[in-house]
Amino acid sequence: MNYHNITHDDMKNGDGLRTVLWVSGCSHHCPGCHNPITWDASDGIPFDRAAEDEIFSQLNEDYISGLTLSGGDPLFPANREEVTALAKDVKESFPNKNIWLYTGYLWEEIKDLEIIKYTDVLVDGRFIKALKDNNLKWRGSENQRVIDVKKSIETGSPVLHCD
Repeated sequence: MNYHNITHDDMKNGDGLRTVLWVSGCSHHCPGCHNPITWDASDGIPFDRAAEDEIFSQLNEDYISGLTLSGGDPLFPANREEVTALAKDVKESFPNKNIWLYTGYLWEEIKDLEIIKYTDVLVDGRFIKALKDNNLKWRGSENQRVIDVKKSIETGSPVLHCD
């Protein structure tokens, strides 16, 4: 897996101050995407131990609420195994931190993936330029949902996260 950046102290991609991993690879290619540079899975920097150590170092700070996985698409098929392993390691090492996951896939398509067990909030759905709204919190277009994963697993259907 490759990545483009690790953002520290981010306030836009989830609740609270966050560390964000921007992975490479996306097959959705949504027109108007804010980050098309991340579409090519072979572009960017190989995700290695140093990158993981950087993330863990940030998560070790009390003021960091958690990790956000974005991109590209963390659930691009070539990313799934490594992103899932990272999410599992983060949850085991920092059980009080939350994980937000941004993906162009819908909840209904991915709810059975292993990574969902380690995810607290999922922002799902492709970005649709015609539905773009700059006033939306944590998402770019009206069709995208901010889903409380734990409650959704309990009920068997998507439950929206309250902000």
